[in-house]
Amino acid sequence: MIRLAIVSPCYNEEEMLRVSAGRLIELLDSMVKEGKVSTDSFVLYVNDGSLDASWSIIEELHAGDKRISGISLAHNVGHQNAILAGMMTARGMVDGVVTIDADLQDDIRCIPQMVDLYEQGNEIIYGVKVSREADPVLKRMTAQTFYKLQESMGVQTVYNHADFRFMGRKALDGLALFEERNIYLRGLIPLIGYKSATVDDVISNREHGKSKYTLRKMLNLAFDGITSFSIRPIQIITVIGVVMLILAFAMLIYVLVSVIMGHYVPGWSSLMLSVWFIGSVLTIAIGVVGTYIGKMYMEMKRRPRYIIDRSLLSDN
Repeated sequence: MIRLAIVSPCYNEEEMLRVSAGRLIELLDSMVKEGKVSTDSFVLYVNDGSLDASWSIIEELHAGDKRISGISLAHNVGHQNAILAGMMTARGMVDGVVTIDADLQDDIRCIPQMVDLYEQGNEIIYGVKVSREADPVLKRMTAQTFYKLQESMGVQTVYNHADFRFMGRKALDGLALFEERNIYLRGLIPLIGYKSATVDDVISNREHGKSKYTLRKMLNLAFDGITSFSIRPIQIITVIGVVMLILAFAMLIYVLVSVIMGHYVPGWSSLMLSVWFIGSVLTIAIGVVGTYIGKMYMEMKRRPRYIIDRSLLSDN
């Protein structure tokens, strides 16, 4: 039997935490009875700078059951860094870690399957969404577009996988070797390279509260994922530059022919259109290149990705 930690990041989840903890502890009890995990397995909540009573509820749950642990980050560092904080905290204490959001929209029934696949020699097991009917239409459409865009940009990810996964101790040790500050776990973890498998994840409706993953946050995550793992946007800009140069030569030939034939009349509209078009492309190009330079700047500073303010760990 393995010692398992279920790591669950939470931000302003006071309405869901008690429900979430009850179901995860019930799941651990059933897995202990089946001989899949040891009795000292636990749930680790990561409070990502919540502004509501989330941390107080975690303290209350811990007082009632020591298998419910928690760490509270000094301030909000974002979903990806919160997950990383939980995994790295649990890494030296367990044989494997499952990460799942506190809203439990992912199918917790997959977790025993993940443990079985780990016992069969897989170090990483991904929860792959086979149904997103519970997601709003807009989120479903943007998610599908996001995965296809990543693939077209050359980012190595598991299609339709978010952050519901199992990682064994060996994989966690491998992840700890990656020191970049711009964290995108969906692209980072496949780079570890260990044997992996997938389980089918059927998304369910959120029972309480509202999703904290807004469209703005999803777009930011998508942009971070692409710019952290691919230089294709810069390559695309280069291609656009070459195409614009060809168009410029074509326009030059057109102007010369018009002058020779006596049909050339200076046109304000065409001039302004050209200026605006070139200006827009240059502005976009500068923005993309600036993003890469900014990421390099942040990496060179090597600031901590998270700071743990308080902890409630079963080993303390």
